[in-house]
Formats: sequence, C-alpha cells, structure tokens
Amino acid sequence: MKIGLLLYDQCMPAGLMAFNDLLQASNRLSGKLLFETCLVGTGLKPVQCANQMVLTANSLLQDTPLDVLLVPGMWTESPSQLPELLAQHAKLIEQIRQLPDHTKVWSYCTGVCFLAESGRLRRQRATVTWWLANAMQKNYPNVNWLIDSDCVVTPKTATAAGVHGYLLLAQQLIEKSLSKPAFQEFIKLMVLPRPVQQHPAFRSFAFMEQADPLLRKLAAIVAQMPAEQITVQTLAGKLNLSERTLARKVSALTEIPVASYARQLKLHQVSEQLIWSSLPVNTISEELGYSDESNLRRQFKQATGLSPVQYRKKYARA
Repeated sequence: MKIGLLLYDQCMPAGLMAFNDLLQASNRLSGKLLFETCLVGTGLKPVQCANQMVLTANSLLQDTPLDVLLVPGMWTESPSQLPELLAQHAKLIEQIRQLPDHTKVWSYCTGVCFLAESGRLRRQRATVTWWLANAMQKNYPNVNWLIDSDCVVTPKTATAAGVHGYLLLAQQLIEKSLSKPAFQEFIKLMVLPRPVQQHPAFRSFAFMEQADPLLRKLAAIVAQMPAEQITVQTLAGKLNLSERTLARKVSALTEIPVASYARQLKLHQVSEQLIWSSLPVNTISEELGYSDESNLRRQFKQATGLSPVQYRKKYARA
C-alpha cells in the first residue's frame, strides 16, 4: 500500500512523522513491506510548516499514484478563521478534489476541513474535532457527520478527531494488516496508549480552542469563581470589557453565547472531578460553588444526558 503524506504551508507535520514511524515499525515487525510512504505536495520547493519546521516533498501530489493520501491538520484557533485558511489553499483543495476515485483520502484534526471543502466527504460518514462541529455541520450539510465518534472509516475516506487523530488512523490500518498476535505485540512494543474516552459536551475545551488568549483568561476566571457567582457582568468586569464586547468576542470564537460557554466551563470542572477523583458529588458541588447539589445535578444532566453517577461510571480514570 502506497501512502502519501501531504505537506502544505503551515501544516502541523508531527502527526505525519509519527504516522510514518508507526507504519515503518509494523513493516519491521511483519518482515514485509506492508506500507510504502512518500512526502507529497503541490510543489517540490521547501514547505514552511508550523512551528518553524521546513520540509520538502519527494513527489508532486498530482503526478503520484497513491492508495491513500493522509492530510494533516493546520494551526487554527477558531472556526471563524477557516474561510480565510481554506481560501489560501484553494490549489491544494482542487488537487484533492481531482484525485482518482480509487485513492482513499484520510485526515484528522483540522485537516478534515480540506476533505470537506474538496467534496470528497460528500455523502460519506465522517467526524471532526468537536469545536469545529457546528461550523462543519453548517457549511457541509451533505456530509453525514458523526460528531460523537473519535474515528470514522469508510471504503473511500477516514477521519479522526483531535491533533492526535493520526494515531487512531494508524492503529486501525495496522490492525487490519497484522495478525492478532502480531498486532498485540506491536501495541506492546510501541507502548501505544489506550484512547481516553471523552464526552462530546466537553471536547470543545481542547487545547486548540483554549489557545485563544481571551478564552484562556475566561477559563481561568471561571475556574476560580463559585458557580453561583458567575454572571456575564462579573466576567466582563474582570476582563475589563463591556458585556456586549465580551459576548461578541466569545460568540465569534465559540459560536455559543458567553453565558452558556461559562456554564459549560464550570461543568467541565465538575466532569474532571468525576473522572479523576473519588470525591462524592455533594463535596464537588460545595467546592465548585453551586448553590446546592440538586442544581449541579440538573445542569450536568442537561449538558451530558447523564447523571454525575452515570458519568463517573462510564468515564472515571481514578
């Protein structure tokens, strides 16, 4: 199987390199050339990747026969930045669109946006990083979005959520290619982590979204405040912004009202306590400043569909 690892301006290449390492490890373990990889791009000049890394493609995307093309993510902090970023890569998106039907297209994290914009996800099942979900569902209604799934594989496409989504893509590919004992040995030798389950309601608090300075400050303020004292007026005052300005900025970055976002931030704290500690719910309620335990339980179930006890049973890591 020949797999193209796509380079483009300001892409995040770490996932490509790790993906390649995993495939080469499986080749060595099996004693066969199961996978052949190459770096491809729209040109052969050095590519300025994210974080000051410079890499050069071995082959032109449009001239290289591939079984699979893997598209990495790009550095972005808000759905509002997507239109401009996609416009900057119009040539690349057109080349993805024109790939032969037999070439499978895979991506993870924000790279999924390229597949959607190219039309290759049309009428396909797919997933995407949670904080992009609303924008992607709105902009690409012809895709069967399965937002609750971390990884979705179809005969033509594969998509995974999160900056480490390449790991899920690599594992499902290698598992199909190795015998069960060989795959178990591969997992052991490479010390690959078990995926950590995460409720969809709290995926929006991943690093990529919190990278925005305003959202970081807002999260820090909410974390220190008792739940019952959190109001838009109080938050705006602590951030030295008017209520209207705060509401506008948070809505632009998250696509939800600031009051709802702050409420979710506090409930995210609740979820972390349920996952990583054995504290009883009434203690968590008191420590995080809810007026009473029943109020916390009501808000938490409204946000997640689960009671705190059910949530802890499903997601606990303590």
